[in-house]
Amino acid sequence: MKYAKVYWDDVTVGAELPPLVKGPIQQIQLTRYAGAAGDFNPIHQDDEFARAAGMGGVFAHGMLSMGFVAQAVTDWAGAGAVRKLGVRFAGLVRLKDTVTCRGRVLAKSSKDDVHLVELEVWAESQKGEKVVTGRATVALPARA
Repeated sequence: MKYAKVYWDDVTVGAELPPLVKGPIQQIQLTRYAGAAGDFNPIHQDDEFARAAGMGGVFAHGMLSMGFVAQAVTDWAGAGAVRKLGVRFAGLVRLKDTVTCRGRVLAKSSKDDVHLVELEVWAESQKGEKVVTGRATVALPARA
């Protein structure tokens, strides 16, 4: 992945991050994530089990959706730029869903040569329903 080169000086409050589209979500992706995260809860793998648990079927790990949001922020701000990311899981991501991650600049600050940007971030399903909401703080370089 080639990261964007964004300078703090060029960022404006209200600007939107480029959307990142993930999916459609497939079972193999959930299985791979389970292996990487060590989270083998059957509600993410076994449709019959998930239905019996009252979940209406298999759904993606919340942390996978958070990872998508983190990728959108990192793709925009660059590797190592994310200082803080906090999210709330607002909805389930089902098999075959397409998730679009978005963000918007809320504020900028600069102190002692540290240039921060506060972001509102979220992910939404193809139905426009938010499945993750949150905030992020990134440190960006200033133009020389």
